[in-house]
Amino acid sequence: MIVAGAISGTSVDGIDVAVGEFAGAADGRLTLRPLGARTFDWSPQVRRELLELLPPAATTVEQVCRLDVLTGREIADAVASAIHEFAGGSADLVVSHGQTVFHWVEDGRAQGGLQLGQPAAIVERTGLPVVSDVRSRDIAAGGQGAPLAGTLDVLLLQAMSPVIPRALLNLGGIANVTVTGGDGPLAFDTGPANCLIDAAIATATRSEQSYDAGGRLAATGSVDQPLLDRLLAEPYYRLTPPKSTGRELFSRDYVPSDTGLSLPDLIATLTELTAVTVADTLRPHGVREVYASGGGVHNPALMRRLRHHLGAAALLTSDRLGLPVDAKEGYLMALLGYLTWHGIPGVLSGGDGVLTGAGRPRVLGRISPGDAPLRLPEPGVRPLGLRVVR
Repeated sequence: MIVAGAISGTSVDGIDVAVGEFAGAADGRLTLRPLGARTFDWSPQVRRELLELLPPAATTVEQVCRLDVLTGREIADAVASAIHEFAGGSADLVVSHGQTVFHWVEDGRAQGGLQLGQPAAIVERTGLPVVSDVRSRDIAAGGQGAPLAGTLDVLLLQAMSPVIPRALLNLGGIANVTVTGGDGPLAFDTGPANCLIDAAIATATRSEQSYDAGGRLAATGSVDQPLLDRLLAEPYYRLTPPKSTGRELFSRDYVPSDTGLSLPDLIATLTELTAVTVADTLRPHGVREVYASGGGVHNPALMRRLRHHLGAAALLTSDRLGLPVDAKEGYLMALLGYLTWHGIPGVLSGGDGVLTGAGRPRVLGRISPGDAPLRLPEPGVRPLGLRVVR
């Protein structure tokens, strides 16, 4: 079954689309043959409006409605292009995560979330059925709805040998990790990855720059320890998993506006914050290998600080597992849609229950029928692992 997965992460830096061929739902021995992936730019107008919509900004229902439609159209164009480029114009299913604009958490528990990207636009553009709104069912069942990456990560790690403590790390706007070994798999958000760095640079340059290209600013700056200590006092870091967060907490307001630091020193400090919080999270689990993905992998300064704080643990990339660092989230979405299509829960059980904290694993998302009659297969079985094949 050929599935296209699309997602725009918390960095709002583009639409990641990955196309893959999946098999094995009937016996739980899942395989993925990656066909190709690409990141498509948002139009400047839509990206600007999406960033302006994010907390702590105020908005209107009109803005939300317009952006839901506009993002849906741009995702539709990206998906159609990827299917043409990587699958000869023919696929069976599209999975669209959309763009998260709010993740509602109260007292440590997720209550809801909003992703924009009208699926009807994708159906109309491709003629294919679309799975969307992949987080809400898990949240309704008492889960965090995030990070859903734990599903792909655990299945990948279960297929590896020898069995040692390992972690998969995604460095998007928010950082999330999946850890195996010890008391069983865990998956949770650690805190900011790139979102604070990006926001500080955009503010300082009046949006002429949107990220620390090549990690050059961080490399030329010095860490301000008093500011770092102040940022590390955030209680979220000391919560136990399952837990999730977003730009609602780690917004521009999280960083004091009166630091008095030069831009390089501020970026060096925010980069150190990401490295310290990720490493502090992983250290108790004794992981020996960490496989990183996401836009943060392209920041040499961040990767250097991560290697420093991880100590003896090897810092590798998801390319070693057959999934390019910029495509892993797209393939995650494709996998979740494949599971939904076959009636298989999209979250897995962990050491003390479901990875996300839900009462039970649930089939995720909602299906918008395509042009052809909607015919779902017989339900599949719980997957044993995921093997990436060529």
